[in-house]
Amino acid sequence: MTESGMLPGVPHLRSIGEVAELVTAVSPLYVRFSAGPVADAATVSRDHESGCLLPGLSVNPLTPEPWWDRQLEHWLARQLWQYAHLQSPERYPWALTGEIAGRGPDCEPLLVGTTTVASIDRSVVDEAATMYSRVFRAGADGR
Repeated sequence: MTESGMLPGVPHLRSIGEVAELVTAVSPLYVRFSAGPVADAATVSRDHESGCLLPGLSVNPLTPEPWWDRQLEHWLARQLWQYAHLQSPERYPWALTGEIAGRGPDCEPLLVGTTTVASIDRSVVDEAATMYSRVFRAGADGR
């Protein structure tokens, strides 16, 4: 991995538009914020609060649910921005596929048999934040 989160042998996505193109070509597609697939393969996944072992890697869906009736880019902005707090100098977003082995404590999919599909530039998370603030009513609770 390079400093910007680029992974050898897979595309490096630099915009939400490029992520959207990938989602239309590969489904289901997920995002993970971590030190990357090599680091993840060398460790055991745990729930940080309980200490319980998890049966797979904690991910979030980039492929929208069937009920989503808005632009794909809006779904992607929401998914990337909602989990941006997981990004750090050591952790970056990357796209993967795999089989769901269960659900984590926040009901997130836990994947096994993963395949790395792309790295996602950190600037895409910034783009997601801008789009999110423009197209969503952050904090609206439906009352």
